[in-house]
Amino acid sequence: MRRTIAAATARPEAESPVQPERLRTEFAFELPRGYVDESGTVHRSGVMRLATARDELIPLRDDRVRENSAYLSVVLIARVLTRLGTIEDVHPGVVEDLFASDLAFLQDFYRRINAEGHTRAAVTCPACRENFAVDLAGGGRLGES
Repeated sequence: MRRTIAAATARPEAESPVQPERLRTEFAFELPRGYVDESGTVHRSGVMRLATARDELIPLRDDRVRENSAYLSVVLIARVLTRLGTIEDVHPGVVEDLFASDLAFLQDFYRRINAEGHTRAAVTCPACRENFAVDLAGGGRLGES
């Protein structure tokens, strides 16, 4: 005896169409130390946007990158930062003046939002050794409440 399994039934006309999911293209962050400008103001919060193919290709033509491949991340990070504190014109000179820990944070943040699609990081509590996830975007600094 042969059984037939019915396929999914069509939706009634009265149902509303499914709304497409919006793609998140900008991610807020807070630097561990912060950028100190010429006047001594510390800028810690900022926004990074998703990178485009052009963002990754244009720096390869930059003479500074051709002379020193390590400069690639400086140019690339400067292209995708849309705001750093009150600074809206983030250029390679600003990124060059970041503390090394802040540049490392931004490089990891870039990788997370562009390659992995999220801003969560797995961490382990140094006291109790429990594993948990934290969101690196926005919010307060790690370890602060």
